[in-house]
Amino acid sequence: MIADYFMSLDPLALLRAMPGTAAQGIIWGIMALGVYITFRILDFADLTVDGSLATGAAVAVMLIQGGMSPALALVFSVLAGMAAGLVTGIFHTLLGIPGILASILTQVSLYSVNLGIMGKSNQGISLTQQGLVASSRYVTGGDSAFFFLKLILFCLILVGIVYWFFGTEAGAAIRATGCNTQMARAQGINTNYTKVLALMISNGLVGLCGGVLAQYQGAADVNMGRGAIVIGLAAVIISEVIFGKLCAGKRIAFAYTLAAVFIGAILYYVAYALVLWLKMPSDYMKLFSALVVAVFLAVPYLKGRRAVRKGA
Repeated sequence: MIADYFMSLDPLALLRAMPGTAAQGIIWGIMALGVYITFRILDFADLTVDGSLATGAAVAVMLIQGGMSPALALVFSVLAGMAAGLVTGIFHTLLGIPGILASILTQVSLYSVNLGIMGKSNQGISLTQQGLVASSRYVTGGDSAFFFLKLILFCLILVGIVYWFFGTEAGAAIRATGCNTQMARAQGINTNYTKVLALMISNGLVGLCGGVLAQYQGAADVNMGRGAIVIGLAAVIISEVIFGKLCAGKRIAFAYTLAAVFIGAILYYVAYALVLWLKMPSDYMKLFSALVVAVFLAVPYLKGRRAVRKGA
């Protein structure tokens, strides 16, 4: 019976799925970059992303349906995501609501907002429409190499912009706030402002991811962001565990770390595709995602304990 199971697996099917898997990993890497800003730099547990990703997708799809250029629609996806981050920031800083609760409130509210934007639970666009920034038809087309080159270049530009920003005074203030809020205040930094700014930038990237993803799959859905935070965390943690030591000590280590987040997202989706190829029930994929995050979160801790025991 086991032999029959392995004989039924088609290695070529897995290989054929790799281009689409890589494309999805790169696109979701944009969202993971936003999660990295709040989770690692700001030290803020932001669950807004589950809602802001769908908001970015909804805005992009509705604007494209209205005749707007797909590329220009992404600008409004970013702005919509930033607005969601602004709301979370106001809840947290001005109203004194704990960070995780503030983000949950925004996430729940965005469900209704997204329904209002689309008028129903989902909206679609044609994958054959001209000018789409990303589309699943590009993956298997004759110009697939150009599509991947364009996608990778776009992500490298994003990494460059984020790297540049966190080298500025405002970016350094955000890093100081995440490192030690009380010390940052003692240095005269307005930590409320830096928290709101970081949340806006983070969710702006998440909204951008939603817009690109909606164009790639040809639809936006109010539930498409459900579990997005787990995917983002998985990409961040995988990149840190695998590439943490490789990036450390480099001249531009921070830039390498940001780029590694995209590789982490791709590796996550490769593992995801492998699980599907092994004919695991798709209903358990969220459980798989949670287990991946749990395992990679536990690895550094277990390594630390092992090192302590050896030292003792």
